[in-house]
Amino acid sequence: MKHPVTVVIPAYKKTGELVRNLNRNLPYLKGVEVIVVNDFPSCSIAPEISAFPGVKLIEHTKNTGFSGAVNTGIRAAKGRFVMLLNSDVRLLSDSWHHALDHFTGNNRLFAVSFAQRERDGRIVGKNRLYWHQGFMQHMPAKDLDFGPTAWAEGGASIFDREKVTTIGLFSELYSPFYWEDIDLSYRARKCGYELLFDPGILVDHHHESTIGAFFSAGTVRKIAFRNQILFVWANITDPVLLLDHLLWLPVWKIRSLFSGNVAFLAGLLAATLQLPAALTSRKTRSGKLVPDDRILNITQSL
Repeated sequence: MKHPVTVVIPAYKKTGELVRNLNRNLPYLKGVEVIVVNDFPSCSIAPEISAFPGVKLIEHTKNTGFSGAVNTGIRAAKGRFVMLLNSDVRLLSDSWHHALDHFTGNNRLFAVSFAQRERDGRIVGKNRLYWHQGFMQHMPAKDLDFGPTAWAEGGASIFDREKVTTIGLFSELYSPFYWEDIDLSYRARKCGYELLFDPGILVDHHHESTIGAFFSAGTVRKIAFRNQILFVWANITDPVLLLDHLLWLPVWKIRSLFSGNVAFLAGLLAATLQLPAALTSRKTRSGKLVPDDRILNITQSL
């Protein structure tokens, strides 16, 4: 292969599904380095993975969440590009090769995100980010055409490994899940990189099938709110947006108290406990960064 690729698959329980999808996906991954990172220390999956001689297994001694598992795989990767596949993602063809063509001659390209077919047949994968009521918000893009996307989804995308490493890998501030791929992509845009969505690369991916199996709905909502708050504290530098955030934060607190939105209040408390880590994350950024308003001009129009 002209451009070597490493596939990184983070695994957390659901070993049967992992094995089934390895059987389905490996025929489309010939000649590619494949790394499985087991993030469930209590149970080794070495016996199951030994059935796949070409697959490298790394087993964590401590649970780190999605970011930590993916970072372990990226650090061990030998390929110039890293394809991230969740253990519940099923390739339908070798169309992922087309993503490599987009990197040719484009030194600013950071990642290519795939189209993903949900259980109900909907196609997702292209997204937009916008600012509303003091927070960064996200939703599906207005179309599924080839072109820019607000972020490359961590479960089905190809990244330039050197660029990912240079900007600091996935932030483990968001462990165990949610917002880490948005954060990485936003930091990439801050550095002037581009992110593309290619609808011609289609995979089956039933979102939240793993998270929903092991975490309660209340816990998931709490973590989602916590990480949405942490994203602002770790990334936003525009003074107007920061002031807007500070003005809206008490409004959200009051609303949540009267509406009984316990998840937001719990998320805010959890984020506050991680404020020092978020501020430390801000301090690691250096150099001339693309302003927030310029990034939003792109991502909110998608």
